[in-house]
Amino acid sequence: MLSGKIAKRYGAEGLPDDTITLNLTGSTGQSFMAFGMKGITINLTGDCNDYVGKGLSGAKIKVKLPKECTIKSDENIIVGNTVLYGATSGEFYANGKVGERFAVRNSGATAVVEGVGDHGCEYMTGGTVIILGDIGRNFAAGMSGGKVFVYDPDKQLKGKLNHGIVNSADIEKLIDTEDEVILRNLIEKHFEYTESKKSKMILDNWDKEKFNIVRVIPKMYKKLISEYQAV
Repeated sequence: MLSGKIAKRYGAEGLPDDTITLNLTGSTGQSFMAFGMKGITINLTGDCNDYVGKGLSGAKIKVKLPKECTIKSDENIIVGNTVLYGATSGEFYANGKVGERFAVRNSGATAVVEGVGDHGCEYMTGGTVIILGDIGRNFAAGMSGGKVFVYDPDKQLKGKLNHGIVNSADIEKLIDTEDEVILRNLIEKHFEYTESKKSKMILDNWDKEKFNIVRVIPKMYKKLISEYQAV
């Protein structure tokens, strides 16, 4: 309803970042912040159900664990299934794993999480996703655009990748790309927003751990970016 009011008054551009900030504690229901408009920032201490950020349209969502919580964030799901389905813009940070079908049909949102279930990044066409942990099977099925970075010290990615559109040739080491500065900045944001121990470990050992990060980017999408930059 809040996003609807913003869209009606200010149009698709929404409001300047962080115009409205909500600090929440507890568990959210289905479709929390669906179609969230630019200008809204959510700081949630707790966990979420399914369809968080469906159709996200510029809002920022930050989910972190309570300080007294002792679970290992990269081994436990704190946000449900089908998160960021059809998101077009905005940011999402979670201090834990998310469920199945994460960022399906994402076309422009940025996200940092600590693991995903099956069918992650299915039919993704744009945006940037960073996964600092395990991934499920059938990863990147039908993914035609965007960039995905996976912290992959155990070399799990190739065995869980759907090879329909994306294949092993589309997996590049971070150190062979131009994205190191951008990626580090996003992981620093993740630590700042969620106090993630996993992010802190990677940042504290960046010169070593960056060799464990790979980038997945479809060949045709990479070619289009290069041609656009050349123009």
